[in-house]
Amino acid sequence: MLLKSDDIKRIEIDFESGVIPPPFSHIFKLKISFERDFINTQFTVHYTDREELSEEEIISEGFTLEDDYDFLGEVPKVWEQPFKTLYANTKWSNKRDLDEDGGIRIFAKDIHGKISRSIPTNQDEWHMLAQEFIQAIYEINQKEAPLTIRYRSIDKETVTNYVLTVKFSVRKVIVEINDQITELGWEESRKLLAFIYLPDYDYEVASDSTPKKRGQYIDCGDGLWHKFGKGVVNLDESFDAISKIHEGFENLNQL
Repeated sequence: MLLKSDDIKRIEIDFESGVIPPPFSHIFKLKISFERDFINTQFTVHYTDREELSEEEIISEGFTLEDDYDFLGEVPKVWEQPFKTLYANTKWSNKRDLDEDGGIRIFAKDIHGKISRSIPTNQDEWHMLAQEFIQAIYEINQKEAPLTIRYRSIDKETVTNYVLTVKFSVRKVIVEINDQITELGWEESRKLLAFIYLPDYDYEVASDSTPKKRGQYIDCGDGLWHKFGKGVVNLDESFDAISKIHEGFENLNQL
């Protein structure tokens, strides 16, 4: 039974990663209640089946021994409408449970006490919104800083520096171009971020030094510079994500 999105009072999101192996396999649960001035939030994530791995194997994949996490607190109300809008636009599966590939289940309760439990067909959209919300939680609890991406374009006469600061906690993206500051819309930033994380980045040729030679460079948020044409490669030959990245940053000059 689909509830009216405007009447939704509480949403719970259960996620299972499915058959992927440890140390990547995990489950998480988000419980969010829409209060008058904030979103009351409970979040837990647990990484599964790690007992069969050594400490070295876990760390070599970029994880730690303390990746499980719990949060109970308030998240800004700016996140309420995105959840209600997605709920209103969602079509629901007839499946009673998830298959071996895992995914997301949704529990919703409205102001009248009516309850709905179902599996959304638009799994990717729910997963993306949940991941963004989790990043907001990490920022609020100071587990992680806002995501900062740098792009540097050097030609014969000019150097242009772009800095994107993605503040998930308040759903804002600050753009700084050679010390001039403006703001980018959330949906526009989503598209650019999606392009940025599509190519393959060769960390063996990355540098922590600020680039000075001609070319285009990007720091994806970890402090290392990657040079386009040398350490950045499109994974899908049918889609030129690299050109989309260049175009996306150049378009920021029009803001």
